[in-house]
Amino acid sequence: MPKVTKKQKVANAAVDRLKAYPLDTALSLVKDTAFAKFDETVEVAVRLGVDPRHADQMVRGAVVLPNGLGKTVRVLVFAKGEKEKEALDAGADFVGADDFIAKIQGGWFDFDTAIATPDMMGVVGKIGKLLGPRGLMPNPKVGTVTFDLTRAITESKAGKVEFRVEKAGIVHAPVGKVSFDAEKLKGNILALVEALIKAKPSAAKGNYLKKITVSSTMGPGIKLDLPEVTSHIL
Repeated sequence: MPKVTKKQKVANAAVDRLKAYPLDTALSLVKDTAFAKFDETVEVAVRLGVDPRHADQMVRGAVVLPNGLGKTVRVLVFAKGEKEKEALDAGADFVGADDFIAKIQGGWFDFDTAIATPDMMGVVGKIGKLLGPRGLMPNPKVGTVTFDLTRAITESKAGKVEFRVEKAGIVHAPVGKVSFDAEKLKGNILALVEALIKAKPSAAKGNYLKKITVSSTMGPGIKLDLPEVTSHIL
């Protein structure tokens, strides 16, 4: 078991694990309990009342966070011909086809998001087993398989976050950096929660949003007051 440092003990002691905090209070705690020397990422974990083992209860989608993620997003686009030029003009970091397929097969993954035009998916499918486990496989459901490359690239650069429920029924997503103003973090969290609510499968019964926790990369998890959070949205 990893040793708990003095800073971690102090951070953990500042949070009541049994208490559900209003969003504003929770974000103040996130900032106060962040102790790493780097600008920690603020992350949200949402437990949903779904069973992902059933296809009709799968929750997946994407949301463009209004205040971005606070990091440079490297975009790879699989395209040819005129679409290759469109991607470069829109700010894609890497654009190509077979050349990048070969690079990825050789172990290259220096990008954060992959986008492809529909006609390229037959080629991209060759590396699906490499991209899929890393969450990098282009998918039409989240807007990364499209002919509208300008929009897809712009959204990715602006802070588009893809989400997908895990086997345990939890969605994890970054919502910014500790250095962000609390209001910016709040806006991003509310945008994510609203997107999750809109993505609720019709087959999901009972309590859909079960628990929301926010934390920094190294800090303790802080439970949010669900009714208070959703009151900002509903």
